Amino acid sequence: MTGIIHFETFLLTGILLNLTPGNDTIFILTKSIGQGKKAGIVSALGIGTGSLVHTILAAFGLSIIIAKSILLFNIIKFAGAAYLLYIGFKMLTDKSQLKTDNIISSSSADYWKIYRDGIFTNILNPKVALFFIAFLPQFIDPTLKNTILPFLTLGTTFIATGTIWCLILATFASAIFSKLKTNKKVSTWINKICGLTMIGLGIKVALTDRK
Repeated sequence: MTGIIHFETFLLTGILLNLTPGNDTIFILTKSIGQGKKAGIVSALGIGTGSLVHTILAAFGLSIIIAKSILLFNIIKFAGAAYLLYIGFKMLTDKSQLKTDNIISSSSADYWKIYRDGIFTNILNPKVALFFIAFLPQFIDPTLKNTILPFLTLGTTFIATGTIWCLILATFASAIFSKLKTNKKVSTWINKICGLTMIGLGIKVALTDRK
């Protein structure tokens, strides 16, 4: 594969990294448990889209700016944290998000919002940008002058394997909790726990440093 070295090692390492729980995994599980399988699937696709943006930025060298600029890193970090805190607060206070049998379906606008949340949650995590510019170059021929195509190839490969894993997580998480959510009282508590989880995730992002 032109410009790419040790692709098999990259593929195996990428899959293992995808299996490691992180912020994106927590976000998808929270959506799956709180809002159902379709919400989990849509959030996984949103996360994948956000990762694609990071791949493109890394390919064209723009992510290096984030790595070099403490100010820009902090702006993105706190914007991402605030967004997660907002989502968590909405889940805690918005009664319309409770999922019981008679309100299990949502409008397409709701799923668009979930997809958008997934994109922003991923894009506004500067750690993801740093990961792409630190991890992908290890598998690109150092003598290569134009690294855009190898970056895009490795990035999309990593995103594809990660999205498959996230879709599996979303499906199983929603299946496990679907029966519990038919009980309105249990559903209320599930939604509150998911909201608190999102708030905790926002705090975790806010405390992130560049190391």
